[in-house]
Amino acid sequence: MEEKIRIMVVDDHEIFRKGLVMIINKLKYATVVAEATNGQEFLDKLAVQETDLVFIDIEMPVMNGIEATRKAMELKPGLKMIALSMFGEDAYLHQMIDAGVSGFLLKNINKEGLDRAIRCVMEGRNYYSEELMAIFARKYAEPEKKNDPDAELTKRELEVLQLIAEGLTDQEIADKIFLSIRTINWHRANLISKTGSKNTVNLITYAIKNNLVKL
Repeated sequence: MEEKIRIMVVDDHEIFRKGLVMIINKLKYATVVAEATNGQEFLDKLAVQETDLVFIDIEMPVMNGIEATRKAMELKPGLKMIALSMFGEDAYLHQMIDAGVSGFLLKNINKEGLDRAIRCVMEGRNYYSEELMAIFARKYAEPEKKNDPDAELTKRELEVLQLIAEGLTDQEIADKIFLSIRTINWHRANLISKTGSKNTVNLITYAIKNNLVKL
């Protein structure tokens, strides 16, 4: 029998948190190992509780989800995290991407959407609620002007960027478009350089802001 995915739920709204825990525990392959009501409580529990995936609220008392996510990723770099969001909290989305989350879910998520999100993130890909990404795309509908002509991306670079945004690994991208992994590594480095990004997370944020990818 395969081990279940160990999940922690971090949210200060008890009714929502308990409801999410109940839904997760109905999934045959997952189990909730801990709950927390704020970022600091989450970090304290994370230090002693083996956890594979965390659902974390953005706005919480004591320590918010952005700071808690940053600290959690420093503590456990391989941890998978999904941000929980309400409509109107889209201003925080790029901050949560920068902090290290692998996905976003609206709090009106159903069991099917929850199942898709868990499977997707645990497979190493990104998952974004379609409603949230629509909001995010509209917010940044006007692309940032690029003063440097060298910043223009080639058709191949845009293709690679789309696959990066979908959460594929370099090897998966190489296999999909029939290029060597060395070439994909080169494209990724070029993309980061051309967009002035610090890392892949910043690159994805840039791509979303500038309508360079479809999610």
